[in-house]
Amino acid sequence: MTTPLADVLALEQIDTLLFRANFTQVEKHALYGGQVAAQALAAAGATVPADRSPHSLHGYFLRPGASERPTVLHVEQDRDGRRYSARRVIAVQGGKVIFSMAVSFQTRLAGAETPIEEPGRLPDIRPPDALPDSPLRRYESTLEIRCEPIEALPSRFWVRARHPLPDDELSHASALAYLSDLSAGVRPASPDTIVAASLDHALWIHRVPRVDEWLLVDLTAMSQDGTRGLYTGSIYTADGRLCATLAQEVLLGAAEA
Repeated sequence: MTTPLADVLALEQIDTLLFRANFTQVEKHALYGGQVAAQALAAAGATVPADRSPHSLHGYFLRPGASERPTVLHVEQDRDGRRYSARRVIAVQGGKVIFSMAVSFQTRLAGAETPIEEPGRLPDIRPPDALPDSPLRRYESTLEIRCEPIEALPSRFWVRARHPLPDDELSHASALAYLSDLSAGVRPASPDTIVAASLDHALWIHRVPRVDEWLLVDLTAMSQDGTRGLYTGSIYTADGRLCATLAQEVLLGAAEA
């Protein structure tokens, strides 16, 4: 059974700066970090002027969340300037903060975009229609993921929402935040370790793509030191335009024998 990503990210507005994410499901895993990050971004975006789009976010995963419980989201209005707005969000379950995030929004200026990079050659991977579904089964209800079959934990893969999303930019930016945490599934540098949890996450959105169309996620393991690992990644549209850059620090654990 599949679940529209728009339903997962839907929020109930309780007060001007207070929201609740009511989507729940019973899972053997803790709450997926990308889900709470996306919901936090959606809550922040609901408090800024309509002509402003998110361009960066920085989040910290503080406690494991429970997938079977709603999440309450508190937004702080730090600043609204002429072109930029800044917000902070905390996500709460059972009276405890599980996630905190700072996010910045920018006014869209018609005709002002002069991108340095143009559509071009993608990293070396076959097109999604030529690839099988990936082994990241946890996300298959909301996302369609394609990768090379030899990659048990892929570091380069195609992804899109399984169902159409609303046309507004905030919906697609939130969906982009949701899938950006898939970097926690990248193969660690050492086969003796596994990714146990996300610690902190940064996402820079250069342009908001349609997330119900194919995107290519290209991840690179940068550092593995003790119990922490650092990954960076680039997200491309199908025509080769870079739309987002991410960095993620994860908690590493010992692989089972």
